[in-house]
Amino acid sequence: MRLFDLTGKVALITGGSRGLGLQIAEGLAEAGAAVILTARKQAELDDAQAHLQKITPRVATIACDLSDLDSIPGVVDQANAIFGPIDILVNNAGTSWASPTEDHPLDGWNKVMTLNLTAPFVLTQAVAKASFLPRKTGNILNVASIGGLSGNRADSDMFTIAYNSSKAAMINFTRALATEWGRHGINVNALAPGFFPSKMSEKLIDRLEQTLLPSIPLHRFGGDEDLKGAAIFLVSPAARHVTGQCLAVDGGATA
Repeated sequence: MRLFDLTGKVALITGGSRGLGLQIAEGLAEAGAAVILTARKQAELDDAQAHLQKITPRVATIACDLSDLDSIPGVVDQANAIFGPIDILVNNAGTSWASPTEDHPLDGWNKVMTLNLTAPFVLTQAVAKASFLPRKTGNILNVASIGGLSGNRADSDMFTIAYNSSKAAMINFTRALATEWGRHGINVNALAPGFFPSKMSEKLIDRLEQTLLPSIPLHRFGGDEDLKGAAIFLVSPAARHVTGQCLAVDGGATA
């Protein structure tokens, strides 16, 4: 089990106050890491911190809006000052916009691309300069989506061209960065979750449950524990020789 031990590591997790970000934070904390959560709403961060402090006292929060790109260097400085240099960066924060492509507003497209792609680029760059590159080590985990692996089902009314495009870009961002930064001892991988009930997806899942479940070989949606193991693996010594990969955690939906 030492290969999965994160004791002494410091993880910065964006969008960590709820949903998949909080599940990943919980898993990393259970594996021994100190965790720093970012999100827009301080009240949700407070709730998440209280929850995680049942696992470890080494939990901190930073309220910020990562779509304000100019604020990101300050966030990184603040994070590095809490528990020491960041060892693990989890780019999880994201958003979506539902609209048929022919009517999709440009400001909606830009909002999704800014938070889902540009903000992770700026944050990753800042964390690398401050923590990873000087020490020749680091782990980056990008949370993509199975929506980045294909188009939406033709029989659904999921019109999310910007979201799918941003997640596909995040997957290739992962591959390109892994090949560039491998020489610096930095591992870069991605997760592509399938359908997990969350604040962003719960209405969609409720509406499409009868058509979605038959397309999932395990015949269930993702649960509160189902992303933890994959996340821990990809940022732990167990994945020391794994980089540039995207692991689908989707019950077999993309098999």
